[in-house]
Amino acid sequence: MGGPRAVTSWRPYMNSALSLFDHLRSKVGWDFEMLHDVHERIPAIDGVWLAKEVEQYRLFFLEDLFTPEDQDYFRQVRQICTTPIAMGELWSNPHEIIPMVKDRLVDFIRIHVSRMGGITPCRKLAAMGEMFGVRTAWHGPGDTSPVGHAANLMMDLNSWNFGVQEYAIFGERTQEVFPGCPEVRDGHMWSNGKPGLGIDIDEELAAKFPHSEWGFGGAWNEVRRADGSIVRP
Repeated sequence: MGGPRAVTSWRPYMNSALSLFDHLRSKVGWDFEMLHDVHERIPAIDGVWLAKEVEQYRLFFLEDLFTPEDQDYFRQVRQICTTPIAMGELWSNPHEIIPMVKDRLVDFIRIHVSRMGGITPCRKLAAMGEMFGVRTAWHGPGDTSPVGHAANLMMDLNSWNFGVQEYAIFGERTQEVFPGCPEVRDGHMWSNGKPGLGIDIDEELAAKFPHSEWGFGGAWNEVRRADGSIVRP
């Protein structure tokens, strides 16, 4: 479940999210996992409150509660609740991550592999997490390339402390351009057993599908809220 849209105010968003969790637990039950991504779009002190309030619903993890520059607030979260915390797609330097893992302030590392420098530094961070009880949950949304997903899968298969993997379902054209895409069946991602990452790219075919411009001038989402204030990037 995703976090707040940019045009919303954060407090109605938080109340709505809590109502959703309550409805799902009361109507569907406890035999399934819930994950929620805040997208660091709320004030840090409200994030502390939210982490405490969602504890009763036993989320698998609560993601991106704070921005990297506000991550000292995770210490307050640890003092008041046991809500599992995921963080990482916004990090771009191992030195941002090491104290968070060493001090056990996060439970899942959500690093984007290419942003962190590739497989080697991420594998080292995964090994560090193993020593501190921190599991992996590599960043793998729909705008990650099939090569990125293949890299995630290889690290999943080589990490004792694997936690969970975000993945995308590839369309037919994407699978044609990237022969060897990881397959997803019954909620699991499967390697094809080929050497390396097991994936290739057909550059000639890729040229037939040029990249199209995104909306919002290339922004990920709306850049202003309903009241006109600027949304944090």
